[in-house]
Amino acid sequence: MKASALAAAPKKRVKAQAAQRLVFLSGNELAALAASQIDYHLMGYYPITPSTEISEHLSRMKSKGEHRIAMIPADGEHSAAGICYGASTGGGRVMNATSSQGLLYALEQLPVQSGTRFPMVLNLATRAVNGPLNIRCDHSDLYFALNTGWIILLARDPQAVYDLNLLAVRIGEHPKIRLPVIVAYDGFFTSHQKQRVSVFDAKAAQGFVGKPRPPFTALDPGRPVTIGPYMNDPDLINNKYQLKLAFDAAREVIPRLFGEFGKLSGRPREMVDRYAMDDAEAALVLINSAAETAKEAADQLRREGLRVGVVSPTVMRPFPAKEISSALGRVRAALIADRADSYGADGGNLSLEVRAALKGDPANKTLCLSRVYGLGGKDFTVEDALLLFRQALAALKPGAAAVRFDYLGVTSGSEAPFPPAPAALPRLTTEEVSRHHARLTQDPATGRLRVSLDPFWKMASTPHRIAPGHGACPGCGAFTTLKQFFRILDGHVVVLYQTGCAMVVTTGYPATAHRVTYLHNLFQNGAATLSGLVEMYHERVRRGEIPSGEEPLFVMVSGDGGMDIGLGSALGTAHRGHRMIVIEYDNEGYMNTGGQLSYSTPLGHQTSTSPAGPRSLGNAFQHKDTPQLFAAAGAAYVFTAAEGFPEDLMKKAAKAQWYARREGFVYGKILSSCPLNWGAPDDSAEAILQAAVDCCFFPLYEVERGKTVITYDPEELGRRRPAREWLTLMAKTRHLLAPERADAVQALTAEVERRWKRLKAKHLHPEL
Repeated sequence: MKASALAAAPKKRVKAQAAQRLVFLSGNELAALAASQIDYHLMGYYPITPSTEISEHLSRMKSKGEHRIAMIPADGEHSAAGICYGASTGGGRVMNATSSQGLLYALEQLPVQSGTRFPMVLNLATRAVNGPLNIRCDHSDLYFALNTGWIILLARDPQAVYDLNLLAVRIGEHPKIRLPVIVAYDGFFTSHQKQRVSVFDAKAAQGFVGKPRPPFTALDPGRPVTIGPYMNDPDLINNKYQLKLAFDAAREVIPRLFGEFGKLSGRPREMVDRYAMDDAEAALVLINSAAETAKEAADQLRREGLRVGVVSPTVMRPFPAKEISSALGRVRAALIADRADSYGADGGNLSLEVRAALKGDPANKTLCLSRVYGLGGKDFTVEDALLLFRQALAALKPGAAAVRFDYLGVTSGSEAPFPPAPAALPRLTTEEVSRHHARLTQDPATGRLRVSLDPFWKMASTPHRIAPGHGACPGCGAFTTLKQFFRILDGHVVVLYQTGCAMVVTTGYPATAHRVTYLHNLFQNGAATLSGLVEMYHERVRRGEIPSGEEPLFVMVSGDGGMDIGLGSALGTAHRGHRMIVIEYDNEGYMNTGGQLSYSTPLGHQTSTSPAGPRSLGNAFQHKDTPQLFAAAGAAYVFTAAEGFPEDLMKKAAKAQWYARREGFVYGKILSSCPLNWGAPDDSAEAILQAAVDCCFFPLYEVERGKTVITYDPEELGRRRPAREWLTLMAKTRHLLAPERADAVQALTAEVERRWKRLKAKHLHPEL
């Protein structure tokens, strides 16, 4: 776009450098600080490592009254993206933060936001994309966002995280752009690395970003608008052409805003960062933190008399092709290194786009080499950068046969189809674990199953399907409950774990604690995945491809908030009635990512994203009643159980197996202790779980073919106690005992009582 077309852009707001102070903070902390200073109206979010700290920091700040951003916890990243999009149409400022699968889960919403031209800011702490599961840094998530129509800024260090968050608001809201912006930085490197950083005060930050001036909003009754209409040809192509024009404008606007910010801060930024490039004959091209490492290597080689430099884009979208071509114009060899691969393209996306940019300059003769490095958080060291520099220099020697594309730092794997089983984990036969510890009979009058169990001493010698040696925290209740549940099951078992503590601590490659066939998929799709395997089994039996012996028992293990983001998939599976079991160990939070708020978190309880403080109660809403949701979905059998009630749990496990093999879908919710995040001693599970059941917060019951039966009634046993007694046993709830929190305790108690009375009514009236 011509410069004359930008005449309507706002004039520069600042001329003199603003006062700043030094802080020692990480990238995530600085993203949160910038957000508080910008004074966003709203943040829709869902926790995912390593970006979760941003919402945690902002939640703590909110509890102290240090900002006024409306913090909306979503039930998944897809919903978080929808919350942010809806809020952005209301004319205020919106932010979000995510990583990896979170970005992919939200991905379909990103083009919606850009295609309708509503600005917001998304901090992306980059992380490897599953599978297999890895929580460390690479850029595979970032590269998925390249074609979504978002401006993408790249932060090489914590200072850049702060600066670019402020700039992102100005860039996205510019009247010639009006686009959402991603600020991407390296997870666990930049996100958690602390550095001395210069920051403004809130007044100066807000002076730079200014006030939002949306051209229209969805909240103006005097001017109704239609947002996101259906478009036919040629309207859609015209819409996308306007998007293209916005990126043309961004190529002119972003350098100007960088210059304005440089005058304010004393930190000028460029579309492409050039380091030691004036006379370089060989260069590395990288993005984000690895570029800073490469600069150290360049300094070392310069001292040896070698002319090398580093080129690193600050902006990925719009891609700065002209600036890249200029930076590499006199370079004889450029080695372009990606922290992700574009499989089958002989290079990652950065490499492909740099090569395309140079190809557009007929005079450019630069030899381009492509490398992939650092996947899954593998460190990129100065020694690695030196190796890449030497590969680029070696390619310049006469007659050199340079390898154009390769990976850095890999080891060839074995050609054996399956590695031998470790000696410590011998094969577990079905006969070993099928001890028939439970015997079932059916009441001819009611149709209910009656269960009798072997004494516990007789069960003790039965091998566990989960071997010892997992890495769970002391006092973790997940494996107590899982071992009790699996001990009752007979026959061949196939198990799928959603992401969570029980998955992470049992499958650290190359070891495994599972002695049966194990699968993993993410929170949001575990139940659907297992249902596909269930139906594949039945179809292959029908076709005679596998014998029709005893049907395997298919079990999915959920927990750590898995019935939030995974609820839709699980309810769909229940509606379809697949013959399988879903069990959820309920520890009242997202414990595997640091104890964040879940929809299973009770009212008033503290988590890392719902801290208690002068301006915050803790969790602000009542917990989700998932057993009732699955009962309403028509599950063949639904039950609740608790870690400290083994006989009740194992009887229900026997029923679960019977119904899953004969009638359809089964769901069980098991209360499981988490001393670490509950703020309780490692040996406190018995007292806390007993109190939770006795106060009727977690009633024990079953819904068998639609009929509700309470299996433990504390009132009939004379054990009923007030919920307040349960709250005294955990640090996460003791703040509720203060006199000023009496209303919250009363609200929780009233909801517990309401649910208990409804449950008793269903128990007494089977038709309910």
